[in-house]
Amino acid sequence: MTVQTAILPPLGAAVLQVLQTPEPRAKVMAARHAAREWRQGRLAHDFGVTMPETPARPSKPQLLRPREMPRRGKGTSLTRRVALIHALAHIEFVAIDLAFDMIGRFGGQFPRAFTDDWMRVGAEEAMHFVLLDRRLREMDSFYGQLPAHEGLWGAAIDTAHDVSARLAIVPMVLEARGLDITLETVERFKQQGDYLTAKVLNRIYDDEINHVSYGTKWFEYVCSERNEPPHDQWKSLVKMHFRGGLKPPFNDSARHAAGLTREYYIGVE
Repeated sequence: MTVQTAILPPLGAAVLQVLQTPEPRAKVMAARHAAREWRQGRLAHDFGVTMPETPARPSKPQLLRPREMPRRGKGTSLTRRVALIHALAHIEFVAIDLAFDMIGRFGGQFPRAFTDDWMRVGAEEAMHFVLLDRRLREMDSFYGQLPAHEGLWGAAIDTAHDVSARLAIVPMVLEARGLDITLETVERFKQQGDYLTAKVLNRIYDDEINHVSYGTKWFEYVCSERNEPPHDQWKSLVKMHFRGGLKPPFNDSARHAAGLTREYYIGVE
């Protein structure tokens, strides 16, 4: 009797499905499905498809250049809080694609543990988006009601050629900056009596420490494979790919918990 071995669908196709899904709820569902299928061993570690330069985007929110974005300082306390939560929701929405693009574009260069980590990131970013979008709806708003920053995907385009550059900029600069400012933002919401949003942001903060740690871990893995000094290489990549320089204050304790020690970022301007 011949025993036939089931052929698993490729991981790359599941990742591409996430990136090519524009509507937020459908993208969240696709991200959760891909993460679950990978975790349960139902996807082959196979990257036979090309990732798009830019993921599909919904018709709303309207994406604006930085100088075109309205200032959040105007309006009532409620409207300012809604605007800030909307901006954070947009960051988390784009972060779903950043995590899955990391897998689809670079996963074939790494052991399976790389995909394990970034699948977890992608699923958590989807959960973060859902929590923030839920808060918007509880405040009679929704994701897409306000304009959003069009430039968040720029770092992905700029680093699409090199995984060490992607790791250096996206988790180790952009997400690390979230560690620096989130706790202050939490306090601002608490001062305005919005403890529900503060609780959501605290949850996101805890997860982001892990996300930065994955970036640091795999960046150091690449540097070891290439025989490059990680601190010097990171500083070189930041100067090359990150405009504006790194500015304090830094949350040294959270960064240290993520493996992003002061040797990396002190003195980088």
